[in-house]
Amino acid sequence: MNILVCIKQVPGTTKVEVDPITGVLKRDGVDSKMNPYDLYALETGLKIKENNGGTITVLTMGPPQAKEIIKEAYSMGVDNGVLLSDRKFAGADVLATSYTLSQGINSIEDFDLIICGKQTTDGDTAQVGPEMAEYLNIPHVANVKKIVEVKKDSIEVEMDMPDTVEIVEIKLPALITVEKGIFQPRLPSYKKKVETKDRKIEVRSLNDFKDKNEMNYGLNGSPTQVERIFPPEVNDKREMWHGNSDELILKFEDTLKKLKFI
Repeated sequence: MNILVCIKQVPGTTKVEVDPITGVLKRDGVDSKMNPYDLYALETGLKIKENNGGTITVLTMGPPQAKEIIKEAYSMGVDNGVLLSDRKFAGADVLATSYTLSQGINSIEDFDLIICGKQTTDGDTAQVGPEMAEYLNIPHVANVKKIVEVKKDSIEVEMDMPDTVEIVEIKLPALITVEKGIFQPRLPSYKKKVETKDRKIEVRSLNDFKDKNEMNYGLNGSPTQVERIFPPEVNDKREMWHGNSDELILKFEDTLKKLKFI
């Protein structure tokens, strides 16, 4: 089974700056790490490989420094790594990112299963996985909390819904996004790190894609743009109220109205 795991490098700190012109995070020179949700996706792929055989390829999109998380994935047992890196990809919103990743997948090879983390800690949209699947025209299931069975032509999973847990079987090739806790992510192996220190990381750019129209990528291909990112204001104002229950209820109601909660 050929498994592709999508991973992303995210800021490792909350102290990040925002470009005042584009409204996107400044990532250059910022401490980074692998997106925590992607560790669960990676572990899911490794478990399936151990039980069913096959190969695992990780795919990420970002600047050259994103190679570091591919190296980290190598030290966990991943076979191949591909980085999509091009200045024309910069500033992509969710839709443009999904399209870029789908083009990157189409430029590599055929995969039986694509696994993504539920969401990223720097975006929290949880939309990239399903949108990729739509671009690739393959079935997909989000919020997967358990792999029930991997068959030759299909995979059966438990999907965590707001009020229920559903068991779904989908035909391969397919894409799933996994929840935290589906497996316990393993730690990188120093032995594998040494063994894979010279392993090649393939870098692909827009010129490697079938669709080379620059207007479909990055800021140009993004129908949405962030107007402003800012930390929430801290409200540490405190008041002490005295009175009977009726008086306190009226004060509470009046305060909620002033704060425009009601």
